[in-house]
Amino acid sequence: MKLLLRWLASAAALLAVSYLVPGVVVAGFVAALIAALVIGLVNATIGWVVKLITTPIRWLTLGLFTLVINAVLFWLATQFVDGFDVDGPVAALIGSLAYGLLAAFIQGLVGGKKKK
Repeated sequence: MKLLLRWLASAAALLAVSYLVPGVVVAGFVAALIAALVIGLVNATIGWVVKLITTPIRWLTLGLFTLVINAVLFWLATQFVDGFDVDGPVAALIGSLAYGLLAAFIQGLVGGKKKK
């Protein structure tokens, strides 16, 4: 149940990003659900390998290169989903940053800790 709520929260965050960031287009809620799933899969499979390989660069840039990696992975997800598009590298960078922040915020609201 918690996984489903996180998925829905991620889709809602992606829809919000499409309204807030010019250049990020999501056709509808179904496209947002599929895109949120693909973003999660891309980050879980390719993301950790890329971050492992680029560890020295990330150390040299004090972690700022992670923003570039996230933007590329965000753009890569658009290649697999119809109805989800990013227009250019700046939109991908701002969109991935906004998506990460909004998804974390919404998931924090939805999936709060249980009372003991």
